[in-house]
Amino acid sequence: MINWQDIDTVMLDMDGTLLDLHFDNYFWTQHLPLRYSEIHGTPLETTRESIMAQIAAKQGTLNWYCLDYWSQELNLDIPTLKREVNHLISIRPYVEEFLQWLSDSHREIWLVTNAHKHSLDLKMERTGLDRWIDRIVVSHQFAAAKEDPQFWLKLSEEAPFDEKRTLLVDDNAEVLQAAADFGIAHLLTLRQPDSQQAIRDNLAFPAIHHFDELLPAP
Repeated sequence: MINWQDIDTVMLDMDGTLLDLHFDNYFWTQHLPLRYSEIHGTPLETTRESIMAQIAAKQGTLNWYCLDYWSQELNLDIPTLKREVNHLISIRPYVEEFLQWLSDSHREIWLVTNAHKHSLDLKMERTGLDRWIDRIVVSHQFAAAKEDPQFWLKLSEEAPFDEKRTLLVDDNAEVLQAAADFGIAHLLTLRQPDSQQAIRDNLAFPAIHHFDELLPAP
């Protein structure tokens, strides 16, 4: 699927790409509404509907990913609530083998994420994946989500890379389209970002199920 002779830099998303998206989906749709209703004394179902509507209204923006924003909006300590279910954080199959192979191949490995720093720190603490990463890029540092063309422009200015020799793997089609518009030549997505949800078909970009598909044959 990938001609590795054409790749110098590999940019990898975190949630839904390196990590199972189930943790995030469970937290925002189940745990957060439950804890909000317990803390603020509101009915669970109406609380869930209200929170989901608030979150949907910010989708694709930096605030959608910002734990500080949601802590303030919901009057909750979101990072602490995330720690209550951090046992659900899990690495997707063959990710560690893939990262080790990339590292051994001496290609640049970048983690490029929309995740807030609190979430990033929690997940790296839990998984240790950062031991393979050469550069961590958080969209908050550029005040633009990866869906925003400004993100890719600002990233290229701060950390120049050859977009023609770069591979981006991300589960978000809007992010991949923004990267394609910028000129990143090699793009892949995931068929099943959340292991508890159905495998996705008819995707707009080439897709893999697991990272073993990208490893060279033995």
